[in-house]
Formats: sequence, C-alpha cells, structure tokens
Amino acid sequence: MFIPPRNPTIFHILFSLRGSIASKIWRRVAYTMLLSVLVNWTHGEVYDHKVTLTPTAFTIMGLTLAIFLGFRNTASYDRFWEGRKLWGEMLITCRNLARQFITLPCSPRAEATRHRVYLAIAFAYALKNQLRGKDPAAELAPLLPPDLLQKVLAAPNRPTAILMELGHASRELGEEGLDPQLVARVDHEIGALSHVLGGCERIQSTPIPYTYVLLLHRTVHIYCFLLPFALIDTIGYLTPVIVGVVSYTFFGLDALGDEIADPFDEEPNDLPLDAISRTIDINLRAQLGETELPEPVQAKEGVLL
Repeated sequence: MFIPPRNPTIFHILFSLRGSIASKIWRRVAYTMLLSVLVNWTHGEVYDHKVTLTPTAFTIMGLTLAIFLGFRNTASYDRFWEGRKLWGEMLITCRNLARQFITLPCSPRAEATRHRVYLAIAFAYALKNQLRGKDPAAELAPLLPPDLLQKVLAAPNRPTAILMELGHASRELGEEGLDPQLVARVDHEIGALSHVLGGCERIQSTPIPYTYVLLLHRTVHIYCFLLPFALIDTIGYLTPVIVGVVSYTFFGLDALGDEIADPFDEEPNDLPLDAISRTIDINLRAQLGETELPEPVQAKEGVLL
C-alpha cells in the first residue's frame, strides 16, 4: 500500500506518479484529448455534418454521473475499510492469543508454547496467501513442523486447517490442567480468528455486480468521448485541455473504485497485507522473547507499517 508523505508540496501533489491512478488511465485520457484535438481541427464536423451538442445537457449528465461514481466508490471503500478492520482485529487477536499461551498457568514446556504462538503467526500468513491465491509454503515452512506443514498445504482451506490445530492446542491446555474458564477465553480468541477468516472470504467472494460496473464504465466513456462536441463552439482551442481534466477525473474515479473494490489484491492502493502479517510475526516473536526478528516491510515512501 502506498503511504503518502506527511507534508506533501504542491509539486508533489500535481506531478507525483507514486500512489496515483494515472498509470492506469493515461491511455484513455490521451485518446480523449486526441479526439478533442481532432474535433477542434474539424470544428465539430463529421463528414461535412455539424455535430451540435449543448453544454447544458452535459452539465446535467455530468452531475448525475458524478453522483453515480460517488455511490460506487463509497461501496468500494466500504469493502476496503471492512477488510482493514478485519485485519486490525486479527492483529489484536493474535497478540492476545500469544499472551495467553505464554502467561497462562499451564505446561511450562517452552517448545509447546512456541509451537502454539507460531500457529497464530502461520494463520496470518496462510490467510494473506489464500486471499491472493498464492502458495504459502515458503512463509509457513519456518513456523510449522514438516508433517504439519504438509497437512496444512494439502488442505482445501489452509487457514481453517491452522485453526483446527489451534483448537487442538486449546484442548491440550485443558488436558494439562488449565482452568476451564481460561480455556474458554483461549477458545474465544480462536473463534475471533475464524470470524476474521469468514469476513475476508465474504468480501472476496461477493464482488460488486458486474452489470453495475459495466454500466458505469460505458457511461463514463460515452460522456468523455462526446464532451468535445459540446465544448468546441464555446471554448474553442482550449477544448482538449478541459476535456483532459474532466476525463482524468471521471476515468480516475472509475479506476480507483475498481482497484479498492478488491482490497486484498496487490495494487498500490490495496491493503498492505504483507506489512500487517509481518507485523504480527514480529510482535508475536517478540512476546516469546526472541531477539532475531524478521525485518519490517518497508513502505514506498520510507514509512514502516
């Protein structure tokens, strides 16, 4: 995820490409401006026929389109923000779970405690890779015993397989003599991780309806391609400039809504899942007292997440 500088200058705001949607839409904006240049050159005539469009109609249409884009982007941001809350909840839950495994009065075996804490770390990495459709083997291998690693990798839902192992760990705490009320608290935290998993799967498996998105894409393109014909008689040679600004705004809002609608992807404006999962890894290892910790994920503007 792109992290903007704390005090951006006017130059940075106007010309920086980092974190900008311009890399995705510049071709569409360029096509629209070239069309505007052509319309300006022909004075709005197509095969000797003057195309007459009034700015009033485009003003009303533009206002409606802006509201339509706003509603869609609000829905997309709701998905983005819900995903961020779920991953924030997972960070808190994993810390709580590690604290309980380490401090509750149960078996003093350090290797058993470390294995249980590593399961919580492995859950974060497994969920991240499942949401992105990637193989988690490289990140899970240092955390799980070889036999358990193969079992988890063979499971159709790897985070669920790790939750099952955490459930077995909770049962072992009861067998070791831990108070049932304290065991129930541990199980409650494991249930919270299951809630996070279900919430992320709900977001990923329920995209914004394609018909809705397709209608918006078509309307934005039609509006921007016809706009030069409405401005040529009133603005003249400045038509390409005005059309470029308007098309950048509408194409940009359209593309940004598409980007954040799937918050778990690896686009610049998506959630920083690598950074969050690495933070969980570092925090839980530190709770164990380990000193050799993984390096934090470096943000693009030098800010550590």
